[in-house]
Amino acid sequence: MLISNDFSGLFNERFFRNFLPIPAANQIPIGFLTPDFQLPDITNNTLIKLSNYRNKQPLLLAFMRIFTEKQYCPLCFPHIKSLNENYEQFQNRGIEVLMITSTDERQSQIVVRDLGLKMPLLSDPTCRVFRTYNVGQALGAPLPAQFVLDQEGRLRYKHLFSFLDHNASVEKLLEQYNAIANS
Repeated sequence: MLISNDFSGLFNERFFRNFLPIPAANQIPIGFLTPDFQLPDITNNTLIKLSNYRNKQPLLLAFMRIFTEKQYCPLCFPHIKSLNENYEQFQNRGIEVLMITSTDERQSQIVVRDLGLKMPLLSDPTCRVFRTYNVGQALGAPLPAQFVLDQEGRLRYKHLFSFLDHNASVEKLLEQYNAIANS
């Protein structure tokens, strides 16, 4: 469900910490290593460390805006569904998709169950990784962004949120991996 009439859990510390608008200001240059992080993978009940993927496989970091287990950003919800429906396309090309959300572990478990997520959903309720990647924030949650990393963990493409272009399409993201493979 995209949105519910149940707003319990929405107005919490994370909401107020992310309320004031801060535009996306990611300054990681294309070709540079992205900052390492470690977060719990709610889908697979493991701990993910970004650097463990280096020199193994390319990654898509998909920062998504989910307010609570009952409240999704209307601009992100279709993108989350599309990534989930096309997860096998990424897997078949050897690409792992790591979706990152600011929901806590309990809320994230409900999101995984309700959406039938196949890809790893990483929980970052402190928004530390969102801030490290400078994706911005507004009205209670960090903004969405997508980062395409090559096998070495170097940034090859980034898409930061704007009202004109909310999220990079699955086709655009796969196209970026084709460019990497052909370079």
